[in-house]
Amino acid sequence: MDESIVLPVGEAVHLKRGKDRILYAGMPSDNVYSIVQRKAAFWGYQGYAWNLFYPKGKSEITIDGVDISVDSVTPDEIRLRTG
Repeated sequence: MDESIVLPVGEAVHLKRGKDRILYAGMPSDNVYSIVQRKAAFWGYQGYAWNLFYPKGKSEITIDGVDISVDSVTPDEIRLRTG
């Protein structure tokens, strides 16, 4: 079953139990969008994260082994489905 998600800039979602969180980081240019992949913190450790950059036309991506379909992307929000 697909799960629809709308992420405004700066909002995060947990992909699945045992998987990373992602955060929408907006569009650094007209043709590129950015998603932050964030590892969980353990035992007081702060964790770490990195930006992933995709061309605006890229609608099928995989992050931490989770397939994601990007339905639409604007500078303000991204609409995606995981399944």
